[in-house]
Amino acid sequence: MSTPSPAPLYDLNDGTRLPGVGLGTYPMDDAAAERAVAEALNAGYRLVDTAVRYGNEAGTGRGVRASGVPREEVVVATKLPGREHGYEQTLASFEESRQRLGLEYVDLYLIHWPLPRVDKYVDSWRAMVKLREEGVVRSIGVSNFTAAHVDRLERETGVLPSVNQVELHPLLPQAELRAQMAAKGVAVESWSPLGRKSDLLTSSAVAAVAEAHGRTPAQVVLRWHVQLGAVPIPKSGDPRRQRENLDVFGFELTEQEMAAIASGEQRRLGGDPDTHEEF
Repeated sequence: MSTPSPAPLYDLNDGTRLPGVGLGTYPMDDAAAERAVAEALNAGYRLVDTAVRYGNEAGTGRGVRASGVPREEVVVATKLPGREHGYEQTLASFEESRQRLGLEYVDLYLIHWPLPRVDKYVDSWRAMVKLREEGVVRSIGVSNFTAAHVDRLERETGVLPSVNQVELHPLLPQAELRAQMAAKGVAVESWSPLGRKSDLLTSSAVAAVAEAHGRTPAQVVLRWHVQLGAVPIPKSGDPRRQRENLDVFGFELTEQEMAAIASGEQRRLGGDPDTHEEF
């Protein structure tokens, strides 16, 4: 298989840039993450996504170094866990993440879940603004935030996230949230972009579109994300699959195909941001 073209770069609202497809690492352990990250970067990926909760920051960092790709070309993202919300806790948690990753700086730092009942995400956000000002983080963002949560950050701190990473796939297209984020200039990343543990990739609608383009079901679903303007971060430890997942910029879906891919029953596969708690 030939090496796919690198993903395009999208301009973020803070002046940094985000590759159009990334590698997810959940639920890999350190050893698997090290292999997958090194292989993915050598295949052309330039965005790698991890989190404290995944337990593989050390392996992710080793994979970045083992790849031989210049550090400045790689966007490394990690996330603050719920148990460490709060201003001082966030500063300490970030330093622990940075040490595990073995990196001088982190490109993208996200609040993993808002945890509205705990009600400390604004305090954590203020700490993340400080980290960005200090230069140890290049971009700051959130994950699983609703528009109301993002509005509150802006209202109370004057600082918008650069990215909101949310559950997004053809079974949950998040049209309203995507429009709300676009209006604020906040980029949207898609976790579980292939609808893990669902029948999405085996549906007749997706299969028909894949056959029409001579592509895999996963490729046409990832292309669906790209045409929505979202950045998918599919997880794969298989080098061939990684290359397939990156090779989604050489064809285009019609409006009818876009609609057909998202024609299944709409449902969440993960937690509701208003109530989900993950520490």
